[in-house]
Amino acid sequence: MADTIETLETIGRSASLRHASANELASLLEREHAHEVLVSAVAQGDSSILSALLGSRLNQVPQVIQTPAREEEEPEQEDEEEPLGSAVPHQRS
Repeated sequence: MADTIETLETIGRSASLRHASANELASLLEREHAHEVLVSAVAQGDSSILSALLGSRLNQVPQVIQTPAREEEEPEQEDEEEPLGSAVPHQRS
């Protein structure tokens, strides 16, 4: 399996291999004596075959917390300003 992972890493690093067609990539893997499951997965375009080889399992996490998508915004409090007349002391005549 380590060889399979190294092969996938090599494919990911090489732009020419990463963008190669499935047939070209399958032919190359056969010539390089890659694991037959990897060759089959590439040729068929079915990643589930490769997942079985690598022992991958479907990872489904239940949604435990059900909250709104966004938090409610609190209304902005306006600055309480005193009217201009009340700020000036009253003068008696």
